[in-house]
Amino acid sequence: MKDLAIQLENKPGALAEMGEALAEAGVSVEGGGAWVVNGTGIAHFLFYDASKARKALENKGIHVIRENDILVQRLKQDQPGQLGMITRLMEQAGVNIEVLYSDHNNQLILVVDDYDKGRVISEKWSKGAY
Repeated sequence: MKDLAIQLENKPGALAEMGEALAEAGVSVEGGGAWVVNGTGIAHFLFYDASKARKALENKGIHVIRENDILVQRLKQDQPGQLGMITRLMEQAGVNIEVLYSDHNNQLILVVDDYDKGRVISEKWSKGAY
């Protein structure tokens, strides 16, 4: 899976246009979200087939800013402090978290500035090393 950073117009219907473009291409969204930042719509959505999603969006004139590799984690929801722990570990490894959201399976999705360093932390976390 990959994350697509998508620029949307800050107007009613922009998300609907995006969703319809994906539906027409048979592409499902697996997680993500959208925000208005400094007057511009910015969305991050997760796709199994990011290339197909990108093509569908660009064919409708929707600007895809970037395609991102992701780290996927499952936090132990019954243990307070999990988010703080994993994000502090990333910080201690010198990894900046650029985007964080949940997918439809309640997994944590991370886009980081140094994928290789972040992957090391993520793999250790998954193995219970922390």
